[in-house]
Amino acid sequence: MFTRVRLLRCITSSLIVLSLGYIPAQLAIARQQSPNPEMILILGGSSDREAYAVKLAQKHPSLNIWVSAGSPDAVRIFEAAGIPKSRLYFDPRATDTVTNFTTVVPDFKRRGIQHVYIVTSDYHMRRAEAIATFVFGSQGIAFTPIEVSGQHRQESKLRVLRDVGRSAMWLMTGRTGASLRYRSTFFKSAHPN
Repeated sequence: MFTRVRLLRCITSSLIVLSLGYIPAQLAIARQQSPNPEMILILGGSSDREAYAVKLAQKHPSLNIWVSAGSPDAVRIFEAAGIPKSRLYFDPRATDTVTNFTTVVPDFKRRGIQHVYIVTSDYHMRRAEAIATFVFGSQGIAFTPIEVSGQHRQESKLRVLRDVGRSAMWLMTGRTGASLRYRSTFFKSAHPN
């Protein structure tokens, strides 16, 4: 006779096995249906990323550019390069790397986007790819990483694992846990002891 714990373990194991096959299948289908990227997604955090994306946008004039939580210089960088405003989407909703991905999913799905370039710094790419695999992969959106040289050292594996966990939580609940960071910061400042 199954106990509740054994049943929960069985269900959890089944979900893990299914998701391990489901996400790679979704990514393969998206790449098959859309072998070339249809959008440039820039993860905010550095004007170097936007400057590099200008070159990519000039090389691919048919692609629109989605700037997720861009730098304060983003508008000026694209204007100076002569990139038409009609190609640009400035999206301030993201508060961190996980929400860079989760906030754009509904918009990309609505537009029928199945493949994007992801532009971010080289030290940040491992985490961005891990998150994109879960978030975009589960939604049938393939991605091609574009690394911009950075001055920082590689991010820790713990940080990558934390955000993979948050991405998995988003898959199951629709929430990323980003608001918990702000609650804990508020709690610490409001209650110093």
